[in-house]
Amino acid sequence: MYRTGIILLLAVTLLTGTVLAACGHTAEWHADRAYELCNQGRYDEAMEECNKAIELNPDCAYAYANRARCYSSEEQYDLAIADCNRAIDLDAELALSYSVRGRVYGERGQWERAFADFNNAIELDPNLVHIYTQRAEVYGLQGQFEQALVDCNKAIELDPEHAGAYDLRGIAYASLGELERAIEDYDEAIQLDPEHACVYNNRGRAYANLGQFERAIEDYDEAIQLDPDSALPYYNRGLAYRNLGQLQWAIDDYDEAIRLDPEFAEAYNNRGSTYYKLGQLEQAIEDYNEAIELNPELAMAYYNRGLAYKQLSRETEAMADFEKFVTLTDNPEWIEWAEQWIEELND
Repeated sequence: MYRTGIILLLAVTLLTGTVLAACGHTAEWHADRAYELCNQGRYDEAMEECNKAIELNPDCAYAYANRARCYSSEEQYDLAIADCNRAIDLDAELALSYSVRGRVYGERGQWERAFADFNNAIELDPNLVHIYTQRAEVYGLQGQFEQALVDCNKAIELDPEHAGAYDLRGIAYASLGELERAIEDYDEAIQLDPEHACVYNNRGRAYANLGQFERAIEDYDEAIQLDPDSALPYYNRGLAYRNLGQLQWAIDDYDEAIRLDPEFAEAYNNRGSTYYKLGQLEQAIEDYNEAIELNPELAMAYYNRGLAYKQLSRETEAMADFEKFVTLTDNPEWIEWAEQWIEELND
C-alpha cells in the first residue's frame, strides 16, 4: 500500500510538472491565436490575445509583432511602429516584425523604409506569403502595379488558395486597364472566400469600368449585405445608379455613404453633381463647398462648382473655380475644357 501511494504521488508530480510546462508556453499560445485572428480580420479579439501574451511574458516578441498588426488596422501607426521596434529588439530574426513595420511605413509614404523592411523580412523568411502581399500593397500605393503583380504572383505560387493575393492581383490588373483579367482574379478570390465584402466591391468597380452597371450593382449589393457599415460600396453603387440615370437612387446611396463616413469628400462631390443634373444648383454648390473644405486638393469639386456658378450667372466665382481647377490637374483634356470656359467668361 505504501509503495502504491508513492507511485501515485510520483504520477501526480509528473502530471503536475507537465501542466506547469504547458502553462509556461501560454504566452506563445496566445500570440499564435492572435496571429490567426489577425488573418481573419478580427483585430479586437487579436488585441486581447496579444495583451494576455505580453502580460504572461513581457519578452514575447511574437506578441508585440501581432499587436502591431492590430494597431496598424486602426491606423495607430506610432503605436504599431513602437511595438515592431520592441519585437525586433527582443528577436531580430522575426520576419513578421519587419513586414508589419514595412506596411506601416508604406501607409505613411515612407517608401525607402518600407521596402528596406520588406527586403529584410524576405531575407529572413522567403516563404512567408503575407510579406509579398503586403509589399504588393505598398507597390500599389506607389502606383507601381507591374511590381505589385510580381509579388502577387509569388504569393499565389507559395499559397494557391490565398484569396487576398488574387484580390490584390485583380486590383493591379484593373489599375493597368486589364479589366477582364482583374475580374478573373476577383472571381477566384470570391470562390476561395465568399464572405470577403471588399472583393465584391472591387469586382463591381471593374464591371462599372466596362460599362456593365447592372452587374456592378449586383456586386455592390452583395458587398453591402456582407458589410453594411462600409461607405465605399454605397458610394460606388451611387455612381452606377447615376450612370443609369436613376438619380434619386444615386442620391440615396451618397446620403448613406456620407452618413457612414462624414469626411468622404468624393461622396459630397458626386452627390453635388447629381443635384446639378437635377437642376438643384444651390444644393449642388453646398455639396461642392463641403467636398472642398474636406479636401482642398479635390480638383473636380472646383470644376463642378464652377459649372454651377456659371449656370447661376455668378461669373466671378465661376472664373476663380476654373482657374483653381487648372492648377490642380495635369489632365490635358480637362485643362482644355476649363480654359474654354475661362475664355468664354472673359468674352
